[in-house]
Parts: sequence; structure tokens; C-alpha cells
Amino acid sequence: MPQAQNKKTRNVLFYLRLAVVAAGIAFGIYWLSAQDAWPRLIQIFSSINLLVLAATLSMFTVGHVIVGLRWWLLLRAQAITIRPGAAVRLYFLGWFYNNFMPSSVGGDLIRAWYVTRHTDKKLEAALSVFVDRAIGLLTTLIIAGFFYTVFIRGEGREISFEKSAGALGSLAKYRRFLLWAVVILVALLILLYITKPGRALLQKIWSFVRVRIVSIIRRTRNAFALYCRKPLAILGVFALTVFVQLFTITGFFLLGRNLGIGVSIKYYFVFFTLVWVIGAIPVSIGGAVVMEGSLAYLFIHFADVEPEAALALALCQRFVWMLTSLPGAVIHIIGAHLPKDISVDLGDN
Repeated sequence: MPQAQNKKTRNVLFYLRLAVVAAGIAFGIYWLSAQDAWPRLIQIFSSINLLVLAATLSMFTVGHVIVGLRWWLLLRAQAITIRPGAAVRLYFLGWFYNNFMPSSVGGDLIRAWYVTRHTDKKLEAALSVFVDRAIGLLTTLIIAGFFYTVFIRGEGREISFEKSAGALGSLAKYRRFLLWAVVILVALLILLYITKPGRALLQKIWSFVRVRIVSIIRRTRNAFALYCRKPLAILGVFALTVFVQLFTITGFFLLGRNLGIGVSIKYYFVFFTLVWVIGAIPVSIGGAVVMEGSLAYLFIHFADVEPEAALALALCQRFVWMLTSLPGAVIHIIGAHLPKDISVDLGDN
């Protein structure tokens, strides 16, 4: 019975996230139509140099291979033996699940499930996935903070939403759309609250969220205790993560230049890393719409980039993410992720 209730709660959360994506897409279409921006957006996309796009895809794919090896290093730090190629395959499988099948199970859980099936160190193996994700998010924040403090704020420019009243004020043109969205959301919450089944559902959602928060705190404490014994390994993983993120963002910088965005690469290092952290918040499916909207907003209002070009760059990032997920689909189809191909704790690395 509890499992059925948890499944129902997860389904409700999924549909809420799906609603966020649908609302974001609807607003994007409305904005493009109201601004008569479709011709300019199409023109920007048609001018993309395929060689530059291929270079960006290649750099992003190489970055993912390195991230897969980063996870392998974390496993090795806990004396969990797995072949590097197997770790990379499982990482690409997880990346595919994150981008194409978020309704069932996340990519991190996929990795954790497969690696814990074949080792007695189940806690360490599962925590390696959690630590891998945590290091990635922490590194993005460090990169964003460093480049913002040294290269943007240090040159007299600030990212301050208090100073963006004019930009936020422009949303008044879409107040009817936003008002209806708020009205529908409030009406839905009221409807749930005034009915007994609805109140029970809200309580289940809150319980689910609270359990997740407690679980994250516990896993963080356990991970910290485990990896404190391997400080050099963690330092090496951090350094590798910094390199990967700078490398992949440079690929998007090259693509942005091809789209006609002439701003300095420092903005990319700040904006992309901030957006990646925002995208990790599970308010939509795979960060869809939230990431695109945030990235376009930052480039438009804090780097003075043409709106259509900023939106094109944000959509290109999603395209690159989806396309680089396809190796995970191939791995799933040919069964390269199955136990017979993933040997753990056998010393065959």
C-alpha cells in the first residue's frame, strides 16, 4: 500500500512538471508570435555552420566521456572495481534516461541500480552516484561565482534583479497570459484543499518532499564521511570537473559566435553554469523550458544580446543535449548495460 501511494505521488509530481513544460512552451510560442520574431529566429537557425555545430557536439560528447570516467574514479576511491568503459556506458545510459524518459526513473538511479547489483559495497556504490552529481553542481557554482566576481562584477557590471525592473515590467504585455496561469494554479490548489482526497494528496506530496530532503541530508553526511578518507581523489575529481565544464562551455561559445552573439566568453561561463544549477531543480521535466528561459533571459538582459539570438542559443543547447543522449539509446537497445556486460568487483578493469 505505501508503495502504491508513493507511486501515485510521483505521478502527480510528474504531471505538475509536465504542466510547467507545457505552459512554458505555450508562452514561448505566444511571445514569438506577439513579437513577430519567427522570421528572424528561422534566419538565425538557417545560418548555422554545420561544422561549428558538429564541433560543439563533439566537444560535448567528449566531455560526457570524461564525466563517465570521473564517476569511475569515485568508484575506485571506494575500492569498487568496474571497467572504465562500463562506467562510461552506464553514464550515457543515465544521460539518455534523464533527457528522454524522465517519467519513469532518473538517470542517476539507473546508474546506482546497476552498479549496486554486483557489489557488496552497496552504500558506497550508491553514494558514488550522489557524490558525482553533488561535485558537478558544486563545481558549476564555483565556476559561476569566480567568473562573475572577477570578470563581470570586477569590471563594474552586476547581475541584479533589482535593476531589471524595466525588463520585468515588460512582462506586463503578457499579464493576461500570466494571470490566467496563476488563476488556474490557485484554483487547482483550492480544489485539492477543499476536498478530502485532495487534502490527502497534498499531504502525501509534502511527505514525499520531506522524505526526499531528509534522505539528501543523510546521504550527504554519509558521503562526506566516506570520501574524507580520500581527499586527493576528491581533489582530482574536482579538477577534472572544472576542465570538463570549461571545455564544453567553450563549445557553446563557438556556437554562439556562429549565431551572431559577440559577447565575451566570460558571460558563457557565468550564465551556462548558473542555468545548469537551476536546471537541476526538479520543477520541470529535464529542466526543459526553465533552462531555456533562464539562459535566454540572462543573455538578453545582462549581456545585451538580441532576443532571437539568445533564444536560438538556448534551443541549440537543448538540441545538443538531446542528440548527445542518443548513444545511451543505442546502449539500451543492444543491451550493453546488462549485467553480462557490466562486471563489478571482479578485478577486470
